[in-house]
Amino acid sequence: MNTGNEKIKLPRVVKASSRFRNTIGKYTIKRSSRCISCGLCAELCPYGVHPRYENYTKPLRPIEHKCIGFKCRQNDFFCIDRCPEQALTLRLNPALETLGDYRWTAEMLIAHWEMAETGDLPKVELEYNLGNSGGGFDKIRFKHVDPGDYLDLSDAEIDTDLVLNKRQDGRPVKILSLPCYGGGMSYGSMALTALTGRARAARRLNSLTCTGEGGYPEEFVPYADHVITQVATGLFGVREETILYAPVVEFKYAQGAKPGLGGHLLGDKVTPEVAAMRETVVGSSLFSPFPFHSVYSVEDHKKHVDWIKAINPQTLISVKVSTPTDVDMVAVGSYYAGAHIVHIDGSYGGTGAAPDIAKKNIAMPIEYAIPKVHNFLKEEGVRDKICLIASGGIRNAMDVAKAIALGADGVVIGTADLVALECVRCGNCESGRGCARGIASTDHELKNMISEEYAEQRLVNMYMAWRSLWCELLRQFGLKSIGELVGRSDLLVHLDYLDDEERATYQPALREKTII
Repeated sequence: MNTGNEKIKLPRVVKASSRFRNTIGKYTIKRSSRCISCGLCAELCPYGVHPRYENYTKPLRPIEHKCIGFKCRQNDFFCIDRCPEQALTLRLNPALETLGDYRWTAEMLIAHWEMAETGDLPKVELEYNLGNSGGGFDKIRFKHVDPGDYLDLSDAEIDTDLVLNKRQDGRPVKILSLPCYGGGMSYGSMALTALTGRARAARRLNSLTCTGEGGYPEEFVPYADHVITQVATGLFGVREETILYAPVVEFKYAQGAKPGLGGHLLGDKVTPEVAAMRETVVGSSLFSPFPFHSVYSVEDHKKHVDWIKAINPQTLISVKVSTPTDVDMVAVGSYYAGAHIVHIDGSYGGTGAAPDIAKKNIAMPIEYAIPKVHNFLKEEGVRDKICLIASGGIRNAMDVAKAIALGADGVVIGTADLVALECVRCGNCESGRGCARGIASTDHELKNMISEEYAEQRLVNMYMAWRSLWCELLRQFGLKSIGELVGRSDLLVHLDYLDDEERATYQPALREKTII
């Protein structure tokens, strides 16, 4: 962990291919029986769509997610036209109609899988910055840029650091290399290999990940400088020794997806290992109370903060709260209680086990909560003394940038990490065997579908791709650091407040329907 001014070298991108034989792409390419196995398509394609190996008489199945689709028509290597037997057919993948949801669209999922594989922004024409929600961050856009503002700086010259301690209280400053870090995912809700992979990635990225409400597996110990210990209302697995490990301790007072409900882990996922960590009974559903019943005032809150500070003089304190209408007052209270980080979690801040009625109807959407808290902290004269972190419905690199422009110093990421590991958003996270891809599984067979090394590299790649997008965005607005973007809501527009003509200039392009 960077605790001063030394510059941390960012990790190297290494290709991390899909662990599945048949990947999902935007396009499908069918090869008919007219194919004579001439191999011309393999020779022509610079993207590796048509693999062909020595000693194979016939070409292998196309690697469809590498195909750039209809825009390839302008190239002289367009395989559809160049095939001498006209044996190839290109079309949109019909799976796009069923994959994903209105927030995490099929194209957004596919794009993030590619970023996690290559460490680069997608070559395929994909809309990965916007969903189809009809609201939230999808309605907020960055203004059209003035070409005269462009800064000719390399990515290495752009500062994307996040300072966690602004209180100047003698504790470590702690500087992360990216304006985001991993949110709480507990031992029990996730496969241990996926969790450990997140911790390994956090170390390489000079970032953090969070234990969530599930204890501190011994597999985390080698990466302890990059693991946040979470203290939630159920106190599952909270021990003094793990508090001593932690660079940051997070009190989870409330979560955006389930304010008023508390944490819950269904019995199907409480295996013997999980039960031992949480000191409970195998197969028993676990529910945390919603509030800390010992906290009813700022003074009570301060006792919690002082407790952790007394145990570990080097750790920072983060306070995670939901977004009720008085979230601004809560944030100021956390500052006066001695917290270094106030972490506000909006209505979609989530868990696979949270009911939709909670996610959609209880807490304030994060895009409203961020400026509310940011501006109130400024009015109180303490904005420069506390780190404001946001989460809840932040899906991609542009959402991160929008949250920062609204007033957050940085964000916490959850679902996007799982998507990097090839989550398909099926919604079966709450079941021990429900996750067909082994990510949110405690099943002994399924959890072994993921290796720590795979998870680590996929996450490193995705975040490095995100960083390249942030750097380009900052260059366009003439900014040298992500810190200069904080609170720059003047760089944003909301589609609902534009006339029809201006709104049309911000709308995404229509999807292609062509079959060739």
